[in-house]
Amino acid sequence: MNQYQGKCFCGAVQFKVSGTPEAMGFCHCDSCRRWSAGPVNAFSLWPSDTLEVLSGADQIGEFHLTERSHRKWCKQCGGHIFTDHPQWGLVDVYVANLPQLGFEPALHVHYQESVLPIRDGLPKMKDLPAEMGGSGDTIPE
Repeated sequence: MNQYQGKCFCGAVQFKVSGTPEAMGFCHCDSCRRWSAGPVNAFSLWPSDTLEVLSGADQIGEFHLTERSHRKWCKQCGGHIFTDHPQWGLVDVYVANLPQLGFEPALHVHYQESVLPIRDGLPKMKDLPAEMGGSGDTIPE
């Protein structure tokens, strides 16, 4: 089974995920953009039970603007670590925190909110896939 180790910016929080992500892609929603302080967020979604915090659990802070996303960061350095999505049973481990993961994005979500158009031939979801509670609609690049 594949295992990928990650850590926060300063290394106080270390974790691993095992197996294969359920999905990888780019999120363009305003919330992810503001949280990441970037124009787009690269995500990897894993079943929640595949994430294991190896050290620094007491250094993990949490904020959730809504019950859909429980955002986690390191209390020491402020580095963003991952986001729990309890309604889906998934955790979004930011791709930048998994340096050994071969990032293979399959789609863009919330593309209607994009501030950085990316022309890569991948599907551009208006919001989310239907199986995740979205419209399932795509929009042109």
